[in-house]
Amino acid sequence: MMRFAVAIGSVCLLAACSHPSEAPPSADITKIAQVKSDFGPGYKVKETAKTGIDPKVLSTHKLPPGLTFDPPDCASFVVGEDMPAGLQGNMAAVAAEGDGGRFITMAVQTSEPVPFKEPGRNCKKVAFQGGRVRGLIEVVDVPQIDGTQTLGVHRVLQTVVQGKPRSGELYNYSAHFGDYQVIVTVNPIMVQGQPAKPVDTKQARDLLVKSVAAIRS
Repeated sequence: MMRFAVAIGSVCLLAACSHPSEAPPSADITKIAQVKSDFGPGYKVKETAKTGIDPKVLSTHKLPPGLTFDPPDCASFVVGEDMPAGLQGNMAAVAAEGDGGRFITMAVQTSEPVPFKEPGRNCKKVAFQGGRVRGLIEVVDVPQIDGTQTLGVHRVLQTVVQGKPRSGELYNYSAHFGDYQVIVTVNPIMVQGQPAKPVDTKQARDLLVKSVAAIRS
């Protein structure tokens, strides 16, 4: 069964609000299903219908205690920001596996806008380590979409499990406008004894643009 979570962290960095406007933006998160047709016959595609979700579950990334960060004042970029008390939300999503990659595109609507916080100039690339865990999070190129604020993030995690080194990576692209967020994540599918196929980041960026257009249509 296709999983909606990966071992290296949450599927998204949840934070959003658009630039001020006279009328709040509107969208239909159920229309995220339209992007299913963007995946070819080589993909196994699964749709998750609109359902309630606690946005706080997606706002932070579970990491072991005692980590150190470099730069040290950029810890919040790695672990995420707390959400406002009482925040509620709904989500709908499409997941697809194929050609060596796992894609998830998720549309989220929250009960109120959440302030968007872009990483500071000194936090575009942050390393962290502690115990058997070390990793890196960095800002990557992301499409600019009218009326939204966008962010692209690449995460790499290395650890030791039963004495053996394990590593993984995840790309996360998000667009935020008003009460809405669209989040696209992609990570390589690991096959034992085989090298991971490079992540198709262009496909993920294009999927972000198409997903925003879909729920706005």
